[in-house]
This record gives sequence, C-alpha cells and structure tokens, in this order.
Amino acid sequence: MNFNYSWHLTLFAVLYIGAGINHFRIPKFYCKMIPPYWRYPKFFNLFSGFLEILFGVMVLIPATQTFGAWGIIILLILFLTVHVYMIQVRDNLFSSVPVWILWFRVPLQFVLLYWAYLYV
Repeated sequence: MNFNYSWHLTLFAVLYIGAGINHFRIPKFYCKMIPPYWRYPKFFNLFSGFLEILFGVMVLIPATQTFGAWGIIILLILFLTVHVYMIQVRDNLFSSVPVWILWFRVPLQFVLLYWAYLYV
C-alpha cells in the first residue's frame, strides 16, 4: 500500500512538527518529564524537539521518508522511559494530570510506533 502524500501522512508529520515546536515554546513543561537518569534535561528537551521537527519534515519528502520514519520510531521507543517515569512520580510532579491519561499514553506509544512503521 502506498502511503505517500496521503492525508494521514500529512497529519502524522504535522503532529511531530508541532510537538517538536512545543519543546521550544514550553521547555519547562517538557524538562519536568525527563527522568533524572537522563542527565542534562535542557539539552535532551531541545535536542528531542529538534529531532521531532526534523523527522516530521523528513517523512514528507519521499527521498527521506524512510529515514524520518525510523527516526520517529527510535524517539518513540526512547520516550517510553518518559511515560513510565511520569507514572512513577505522578503524585509528586504530575498530580494535576489524571492517572488514566498517564497510563493511556503507554499503549498509545505502540499505536504511534505502528503508524510510523507504515512509512518505512
């Protein structure tokens, strides 16, 4: 099945580009999510935001689509640690976020992984 230039590819790219931009717009929000065993949270926040934008743009370009999709897959796997950390420290750092949302984000990562794999 050819997914090039489809509405869902465009939506996929826009979601990652938008998420990447948010890393620069509201860095404190994202830095708080980064587990302490990931040293240099400011760097990782900005770097992951940059990569989300880069890979989001890359999936829109046929020549780089596969590489961009693999980049997003790698990011999503790494971000699983962030989601688990947020569940672990919910009472201290994320008490305003409903617990079901934090738990929902874990299986959602696997849906996003599948979606990214469609463009490999």
